[in-house]
Amino acid sequence: MNTRTNIHLVDSDSRRRAAVSHRLAGSALHVEPFESARELIAQAPRDGLLLVHDEGGQIGELLDHMVGSGDWLPIIAFAENPSPRRIVEAVLRGAVDYMTWPFDADVLADSVALAQTRAAAMASGKLREAVARSRIERLTQRERQVLAGVAGGLSNRMIGNKLDISPRTVEIHRANMLTKIGANRTSDAIRIAIEASLIQ
Repeated sequence: MNTRTNIHLVDSDSRRRAAVSHRLAGSALHVEPFESARELIAQAPRDGLLLVHDEGGQIGELLDHMVGSGDWLPIIAFAENPSPRRIVEAVLRGAVDYMTWPFDADVLADSVALAQTRAAAMASGKLREAVARSRIERLTQRERQVLAGVAGGLSNRMIGNKLDISPRTVEIHRANMLTKIGANRTSDAIRIAIEASLIQ
């Protein structure tokens, strides 16, 4: 079984793009090179993995786009001599693995296998986050404040005191908020707020 995996390479350095593509030629990894995150986003690939040189906010730009669109592809970051802090920051932002350049096809194949095992769990989590964020975006600023209060365990009276509005007004905002985000119960609203990273 010789299935090819699409690797979407994002790197602004043309020599390095060519070197990566050359090293992976003839392997089960098919490389599609892109000069920037913006160019890749315009092509909107639906499958494979992203191999992204860790520079200039490219990883963050791609992650923001994927969360907003709901289309998730795992990211493997790479750089020359990255510091441990840089690696940790990229992984915390959402990269599934981090490699040091130069690497060969076997090392990348191992990283791809690891990324694919993590991808399904991460994709479902990121998709839930994207859906939750799109629901939260329907809310007015006041409704978000009420949701944050509800998620913080505050009563209508306490939320009203904090926002300088009456408990009855809080009730109205709360009912509107539940309707807009499609929540039947307060617990559903809290779950959506957590999934949207509105609260920790």
